[in-house]
Amino acid sequence: SQTRERGSGMEYGNQELTIRALRADDGARLVRMDETASGRRREAWYAGRLHRALEDSDIQVSLGAEADGTLVGAILGTVQFGEFGQAEPTAILDTVLVDSEFGRKGVASAMLGQLLENLAGLRIGRLRTQLAWDELDLMAFFGKAGFQPAPRLVLELDVEQGLRLARKREEGAAEG
Repeated sequence: SQTRERGSGMEYGNQELTIRALRADDGARLVRMDETASGRRREAWYAGRLHRALEDSDIQVSLGAEADGTLVGAILGTVQFGEFGQAEPTAILDTVLVDSEFGRKGVASAMLGQLLENLAGLRIGRLRTQLAWDELDLMAFFGKAGFQPAPRLVLELDVEQGLRLARKREEGAAEG
């Protein structure tokens, strides 16, 4: 991994923010921060995300932010090679999480800045993410960071509806 522990130069009282590689033992803290933010306890979800980011990925790009030895933020992501017909490697950012006490204090920006430095060093030219249309604060954060809508159309299908349509097509073909 290209990540180096370093202070960001940002201070919170007498605490300096350190951006570092995310570790497997960060899982419990991630779950607690997310539970405070979302009201949901998603232990299995974070265990899966951490495993994918740290064990299943050839290139580890996930980062954590520490203040006074405590994890106060995390960015989880992966690098994909040749996905959806793209020849170039693309980094996928799937989680940005900041402790509520450190919100709007530059923690996410510091982690994103380090991630971009790491990706540039790895010669990965694209960083992609997606979010729900009503996540306005996150959309504003990404917009200020320079993200723009991707020239891609994301399609979604309700499985039950798709199954009904497929059965209708099969019935029509059998009758025809």
